[in-house]
Amino acid sequence: MRRFILTGAPGAGKTTVARRLGGTVVEAAATDLITAAQAAGVDEPWTDPAFTEDVAALQRDRQIRADALPGPVLYFDRSPVCTLALARFLGHPVGPVLAAELDRIRTGRVSQATVLCFDLLGAITPTPARRIGLDQARAFELVHLDAYAEHGYRVERIPAAGEAERTALVSALAAALAA
Repeated sequence: MRRFILTGAPGAGKTTVARRLGGTVVEAAATDLITAAQAAGVDEPWTDPAFTEDVAALQRDRQIRADALPGPVLYFDRSPVCTLALARFLGHPVGPVLAAELDRIRTGRVSQATVLCFDLLGAITPTPARRIGLDQARAFELVHLDAYAEHGYRVERIPAAGEAERTALVSALAAALAA
């Protein structure tokens, strides 16, 4: 199986590395939903308790479509376990869509059992969709780690480093895990 989850706190560099890896990337759903909502005039869409359900639904749709794509490697820029971490971090309920997605990925072997967790780089670059400070990001990272451990995943840490070094490390780990 050559399907890998990339996780970590916002601003840790997951998306940047994912785009350099050369496989198919299933883009992060939350950022796209935030961007669309902000364009429609909703400044902080993540405050709506239904937000994590919307993220889970978009993740599901993207993952299912990606399964049909050709290519030897598939990288998920986040997963439903990340959405669970987000729900917990925001104090949102786990709704039926997210619960079903967690069950689907658990029973359907959607990815490797090892996730690649990007350590924070030491600073957060704010964007309209990313309004989290470094201390909050560190706390959010711990929620991610707990959620993945709870769901039986092994976490392989990707240390803070330059893009090229991290890309090479992720490529090497992916090759080793798929062997």
